[in-house]
Amino acid sequence: MNARRGSALTFGVAVALIAGITLGNGGANVMPVFVDDFASRFGLSDSGAGLVAASQLMATAVVTLLLAKRAARPGRVLMTRCGLALAGAGFLGATAATGPVTLVLANLVLGAGLGAVYAAATAALAATDDADKASAVTISGTVGVTALLIMGVPAANHDLGEGTGFLLMALCCLLAWPLIRRLPDGPDGPDGPETPDAGSAGTAEATAARPSVVLLLGTALLWAVTQGAWSYASVLGRQHAGMSHSAVSAVLAISSVVALAGAVTGPVAARRFGRMRSMAVFVTAQALAMAALVLVHDPVIFTVAAVLWQTCQLAVLVQMLAAAALIDPSGRLVASLSGAGALGTGIGPLAVGAVLDSAGANVLGLVLALGTFAASLPLLRMTVAGTAASAGRGLASTSAAETG
Repeated sequence: MNARRGSALTFGVAVALIAGITLGNGGANVMPVFVDDFASRFGLSDSGAGLVAASQLMATAVVTLLLAKRAARPGRVLMTRCGLALAGAGFLGATAATGPVTLVLANLVLGAGLGAVYAAATAALAATDDADKASAVTISGTVGVTALLIMGVPAANHDLGEGTGFLLMALCCLLAWPLIRRLPDGPDGPDGPETPDAGSAGTAEATAARPSVVLLLGTALLWAVTQGAWSYASVLGRQHAGMSHSAVSAVLAISSVVALAGAVTGPVAARRFGRMRSMAVFVTAQALAMAALVLVHDPVIFTVAAVLWQTCQLAVLVQMLAAAALIDPSGRLVASLSGAGALGTGIGPLAVGAVLDSAGANVLGLVLALGTFAASLPLLRMTVAGTAASAGRGLASTSAAETG
């Protein structure tokens, strides 16, 4: 029996993965900047701008989930380029929008395009020969490029006129077109993993796994909690920790950069201490840090909690993607989890804001901690399955080498 071999993580493959996932998740990551543009250009209220943002985020999440099965098959480069073309058209439409209605329609179009890009790019992570390394490199690169976009989009709006930030995003879609040509393909594709002979155990391995509803709900809940808390981190720092606006901004910026250590630490901890044990520690530390961020009214603790929270979040994300890639090399599971996470990202700010307004910060802190623990249970179970799949694949490779 031939052992499965994925695409090597070359420079071209890494660039393709980073470009695809950065743009696929770009709407969510750059949304705070987009919201400012919505509100200032069309005089929208906070709820009105939030509605426009929600339309884009939900379109991305729904399309990612709908295309997860398709992303498991060959043709990811074509799928990504179709998504880039649709997203680029949507960004141009948002630039030229003359009113709230056309703005919403443009955001629905660009959100759908980003969903296609996100599904294909996240599924491609599973086609690499080292899921942990591919996830760590991709997430680290995505964080870096996203930081540049967060600076570049508002600068374009300020220097060149309102709405030109969307034009910059359309240009990024164009620039990404040649970069994603090395995106690893699905099973049986030109860059996909080798598939064993029909009837062997490896054939089942290449079959796309259908994720359970519980796993999707757990993933959505985890990212709803995480994104919701992140959306109100500045408010909590100013109102509950007594920090200035500039101080909070500096803390959040520093925590985002330092958090890259989590992307590196996650795979190392998984190899040294075991994937299940390390994942449980990161989840626990993330939950406690989020609770401390809200409940303790001290600037120093707020700073430490923010850094720890963001670091553990990236470590959890990298391990989650790697475990899903080990379970399902077709990439469908990774794409499905990414879609569920995008869905939670869209819902989170609304839910956290409602809890903060109705019950206060103390209740919110407990809700965030308990929500993180509850959401992690199906992910921890998946991690166990990923460890078993990795061990089984190692035994199969050893057997193949001995008989070859």
